[in-house]
Amino acid sequence: MDTFPSAQPTTTAAPATPHRRRVATAAALASAVEWYDYFVFGIAAALVLGDLYFPAGSPTAAVLAAFATFAVGFLARPIGGIVAGHLGDRRGRKPMLVLALTLMGVATTGIGLLPTYATIGVAAPILLVVLRVAQGVAVGAQWGGAMLMATEYAPEGKRGVYGSFVQLGVPIGVVTANTVFLLAGAFTSDAAFAAWGWRVPFLVGLFVLALAWYIHARVEETPEFREAERALAEQEKEQNERSSPLRTILRGHLGTVLLAGGSFAVNTATFYIIITGVLDYTTRALGMERGAVLTVSLCVSLTQLALIPAAAALSDRVGRIKVYAFGAAGIALWAVPLFLLIDTGSLLWLAVGTFVASCFLSIMYGPQAALFAELFTPEMRYTGASLGYQIAAVCGGGLAPFVMVLLLEATGTSMAVSAYIVALSVIALVSIKVLADRARSR
Repeated sequence: MDTFPSAQPTTTAAPATPHRRRVATAAALASAVEWYDYFVFGIAAALVLGDLYFPAGSPTAAVLAAFATFAVGFLARPIGGIVAGHLGDRRGRKPMLVLALTLMGVATTGIGLLPTYATIGVAAPILLVVLRVAQGVAVGAQWGGAMLMATEYAPEGKRGVYGSFVQLGVPIGVVTANTVFLLAGAFTSDAAFAAWGWRVPFLVGLFVLALAWYIHARVEETPEFREAERALAEQEKEQNERSSPLRTILRGHLGTVLLAGGSFAVNTATFYIIITGVLDYTTRALGMERGAVLTVSLCVSLTQLALIPAAAALSDRVGRIKVYAFGAAGIALWAVPLFLLIDTGSLLWLAVGTFVASCFLSIMYGPQAALFAELFTPEMRYTGASLGYQIAAVCGGGLAPFVMVLLLEATGTSMAVSAYIVALSVIALVSIKVLADRARSR
């Protein structure tokens, strides 16, 4: 069932099942390769970028500088969401998705080829920040396009499941990024890894360009956008002007955008704490071995491949809000046990702690694409859904690893990080409650 039936039914003929599957597969692949490119930066920031591009000061200062650059990518994501959302709601979902993939491929490859501070001096960190901004713009533009390509092609009653195909891009991206880094570390010495081995995962970004071409050549525009485009074209004839989707959102739906962002910030913050912040914390502060921690992260991410679509399918039956709220509550309850287990320094307890946290993240993440799509009508859906998602990314994910390091340095205890997660969980639950009340009132 659709918790937010804001989207009006269309009269466009239903696409054939094989084409639906091709679109869903293309959207999932687009999400996976885009997130892979985005995540390799986070792993590299935790392992090598601080020393190579920000060598002055203490090791902690170098890590903070690298994580600050990581956060810059999140600050740029709303720009990508706004620009692609505006154009995607007016010109189509597919062109924006192709453009986002192309920009990501170029930026990620550029990072892999970028000289270090020792070679070109201060230009190195400046160029690194510029390329990270380009990555942020690209991923901000990508999510809305991929999500809408999947959900707007979904059969009746299966929007949650189809939306989850795009969400699977995150664990696939994490698994792939960790695997490539593990292989790069396994086949190089520590010195070789620091010198050039870390660049290999970034150069894989070239494959994104091939996928962008495939989507451009083989995937059609979504039926819901074509229907909305026809309806708005008729309005243009009568009114001689067409309202900007962004202006419509800011004037009449800004509250919904902010509530969507508030509901999801805890998910993206906890996710980046687990895959990036914990990687730095366990290897630098707890003395755990890099390859072992990456292996745990890889294995935990693999479990999300089953959990995310299962949660999405459940939301098609019982409603988005119930499943989504359960995941948010679970994150709040697990925040303290998570770091108590990590602090043991045991790989087993690290795996248990992050696995349970990952289960709650998956329960939220599965229905999230369909939930955000249903908050807005087709003619402003790309803009509204993208803005809500990217606000959460900035307030949650982008700052989370940086805030984690600051909290650990300032307090000397990981319980401060748990408190940070609990605070974001409270904001999420309040936002979800307001969204649910609004849905019932409609």
